[in-house]
Amino acid sequence: MHLMYFTEQPMWSFPDEAARQFGHTTLLFSNRHFDAPMASRLYNERLVEYLYAEEMGVDGIMLNEHHNAPFCMQAKVHVFGSILAAATKRIKIVLLGNPLPVTDNPVRIAEELAMIDLISRGRIVSGFVRGGGVEALATNSNPVYNRDRFVEAHDLILKTWTTPGPFRWEGEHYQMRVVNPWVLPLQKPFPRVWIPGISSKETIVFAAERGYPYIALNTTIDDTLAIWKIYDETAKSAGYEAGPEHRGYLVRCQVAETEEKALQLARQFLWMQGDYTMNNPAWAMPSGYLGQWARRNVAQQHASTVKRTYPSFEQQVASGQVVAGTPSQVVAKLSVILEKSRPSILAFWGNDGRVGHDDSMTCIRLLGQEVMPALRDIGKRLGLNSPFDLNSPVSLAHPTVAT
Repeated sequence: MHLMYFTEQPMWSFPDEAARQFGHTTLLFSNRHFDAPMASRLYNERLVEYLYAEEMGVDGIMLNEHHNAPFCMQAKVHVFGSILAAATKRIKIVLLGNPLPVTDNPVRIAEELAMIDLISRGRIVSGFVRGGGVEALATNSNPVYNRDRFVEAHDLILKTWTTPGPFRWEGEHYQMRVVNPWVLPLQKPFPRVWIPGISSKETIVFAAERGYPYIALNTTIDDTLAIWKIYDETAKSAGYEAGPEHRGYLVRCQVAETEEKALQLARQFLWMQGDYTMNNPAWAMPSGYLGQWARRNVAQQHASTVKRTYPSFEQQVASGQVVAGTPSQVVAKLSVILEKSRPSILAFWGNDGRVGHDDSMTCIRLLGQEVMPALRDIGKRLGLNSPFDLNSPVSLAHPTVAT
């Protein structure tokens, strides 16, 4: 198995009353509430935690990117990716991911990723995402063309990595007179590409057609199995059999010395689900952003007079979307997820809300000393081999490192 550690890198020090009065903390919630000294401390604490996670045996650090949102302080996934490339020795640096549609220069993305790959000696996994509606609005990118720009930017990046320049690119959304970057990745033919998501059918199909592992982001077991069904059917149409190495799962996970402490900390995972911490629906899903498959459901939700609600904390624990407890309790709960959904890639979402640095370090220690060894044994029994230990029938999805 490939086991990763992840946190959204939240910043919680804004005034609660100001946030409640405004109603939302994304996009338009004023940055006059930004606390620079607090942010500096949090960035450095996260770095210490990432380095400790490598020491405790995790296989990768998962990083992501959001904009205009205090729930995620990573404004550019390449920044922490670059730091980890130089500061770590062994772990994979898993960027899940770059929001391609909001960039006006995909070749620049290709160059920066190549630099990180070279500095890390071939340890990056390059994840590509469409980005949320807020990302489109925060970067003045037209959400109507979000998916088209995503696909074209992806294609341009891969051609940049695999086709010697100079060449010219004349696309629908990107026109590049000269594509000839001097910096190219160490991994050949290009760094591994993983695609994260929640439920978008188009994105699942996009990943499966190319043999890219798909990372389900904290979906329910039933929704996860539905994702694998779409993926597996698409893979067959593409000419190969998908296996556990094509499946990934991100789970909110809090481990502590006692069950009481773990549950107390795990309640912070609901920090993003309060009345004022989530997006305004008009910002999260602006007109034209969603595919046809989702429009009817969203229209019905917006037409409803019923206020959107989330499952209670107890319901999320019962469904396995939040896993919390002592190491033995967490192993028992995660084993159910592994047995039912069979992902070879598992990411622990281990910090959120107001969870402090010391508690995060304890969680990472217990994951490394007690939880992960047990999960590796379960993974061996279930045949959940790491994608880094296997060769995929879709060869471009599994590169080698040039020597």
